[in-house]
Amino acid sequence: MTDVSELGYEAAREELVDVVRILEQGGLDLDASLALWERGEALANRCEEHLAGARSRIEAALAAAEAHTR
Repeated sequence: MTDVSELGYEAAREELVDVVRILEQGGLDLDASLALWERGEALANRCEEHLAGARSRIEAALAAAEAHTR
C-alpha cells in the first residue's frame, strides 16, 4: 500500500472514494473498519493539502497578474 504522503490528488481521491464505498457496504470487523477509516482520514487530509497548495498557487498568480496590470 502506497504511503499517503506520496499520492497525488487524483490517486488520493480515487482511493478515498473506494474507502468510503467499502465502509458503506459494511461487513468488516471493527479492527478492519477502524484501519480503513484511519486510511480514509489520511487520504482526505492529503486531498486537502493538494487543494490548499493549488489555491495558494492560484492566488499568487492572480496577485502577480493584478500587480502587472497596475
